[in-house]
Amino acid sequence: MEDLRIRELLKEKNMTGKQLAKEVGVSAVSMSNVVSGNSFPRPEVLRKIAKALDVELRDLFTPEGEAQALYIKKGESYIKIGEINLNND
Repeated sequence: MEDLRIRELLKEKNMTGKQLAKEVGVSAVSMSNVVSGNSFPRPEVLRKIAKALDVELRDLFTPEGEAQALYIKKGESYIKIGEINLNND
């Protein structure tokens, strides 16, 4: 699973995890666990986080301009087959 960039985005937006938690409607402890990578939020919470940080949902995962790896599943494992850049540039 990819790490979320919430800590980095909080710094960019000059916002605290507590402020983000309040805006998203989750506890400060829950948000702390998400920011530190100890838990992964539900899809609806991810959307609220992106909205609160004023970023696209995909920006929570990959820095702008960075390519994302593409994988295929073979049996029980995944094989990297390449990369894709999802920017609209």
